[in-house]
Amino acid sequence: MKKLSMDELGRLDAEQYRQADKLPVCLLLDNVRSLHNVGSGFRTADAFRLEQIILTGITGTPPHREIQKTALGATESVPWHYEADPVVAARKLLANGYELLVVEQTTASVPLHRIQALGSKRYCLVFGNEVNGVSEDLLELAHGAIEVPQAGTKHSLNVSVCLGIVAWEFFKQLSALKL
Repeated sequence: MKKLSMDELGRLDAEQYRQADKLPVCLLLDNVRSLHNVGSGFRTADAFRLEQIILTGITGTPPHREIQKTALGATESVPWHYEADPVVAARKLLANGYELLVVEQTTASVPLHRIQALGSKRYCLVFGNEVNGVSEDLLELAHGAIEVPQAGTKHSLNVSVCLGIVAWEFFKQLSALKL
């Protein structure tokens, strides 16, 4: 066994990525404080070829050194935009046919492994603030809530870890249908 070189990995460059088919999934970051979590969101979106990222509220935006530390250039490949009001962003996505799914522990949350993503739909996965979670206003607009099952003593995962797990599940289910 040997590690693969960058050439052997055969990854797309930023321009090829922009032209490539994407999964019908976007991310909405609702007032995410940590710039490292934002950068990780970009890198994960790039890895799973998601459509776009919408940054809202206090969520930091590129270019920023702390975002770049974890994004490693993914801010150049993944389309993104900033919207000050998360509700305005969500309403635009809903008007464009996205199914809004919050990743949050609620009375109606569905465990991630029970989600069946359909290739005929477009999804927006909403991840909330590290302390307060997804805002109540966005919960009211959501089609549903997803929860990553956990068996330890802590009640939540880091935003970037949770984002990676959820994005992987959607990639796993949709990539055979879309890419």
